Formats: sequence, structure tokens, C-alpha cells
Amino acid sequence: MDDATRTELEAAAFRALMQHLLEKRPDVQNIDLMNLAGFCRNCLSRWYQEAAAERGIALTKDAAREIVYGMPYADWVAQHQTEASAEQKAAFTQSFAANVGSKG
Repeated sequence: MDDATRTELEAAAFRALMQHLLEKRPDVQNIDLMNLAGFCRNCLSRWYQEAAAERGIALTKDAAREIVYGMPYADWVAQHQTEASAEQKAAFTQSFAANVGSKG
């Protein structure tokens, strides 16, 4: 497989992931994603912003989040985020340290 085709397939897979999180599963909480998979929507937006920066493209944190969340972050939080339990918060502390560390 050539590099251009691989890049196209990777982009298609990313778009499918984004559509899934935006349209099919907006109910899935970021804390649960982080605790189970070691990443969340905020991680995706940070990776998007970092990829832009590597290519010399200025993209703010808010703009990257709006791409990933499909709306301003504050709107998504108001519409979809629920209060985390003490157990979720404890697991998040460990998951964040293991998967993000000082990058957060």
C-alpha cells in the first residue's frame, strides 16, 4: 500500500471515529473513555492541535476542541457531561498519570 492510500484510509478511520462519538455515542463520558482506553475527546483534540502545529498551522485549543466535539466545548459539556462518581475520579487520576502525564 502506498503512503497516500494509507493516509486516506487513516483519515477515513478517524472520521468514522469522530462520527461515532459525535452522533452515535455522545453519551459516552470522557472520563469513561480515559479510564477504559487511556484517551478521550480532549486527547483527540490535543493530538489534532499538535498535528496542525507540526505542519506550521496555528490552531487554538478551543478551535481543535470544536472540531472534535462538533460544537464549542462549553456547549458539549452543558449538553452531555454528567457528574463523575468518586470511583470514576479515582480511576481517572491513575489513567491520566499513566497515559497523559505532564502533557495534559
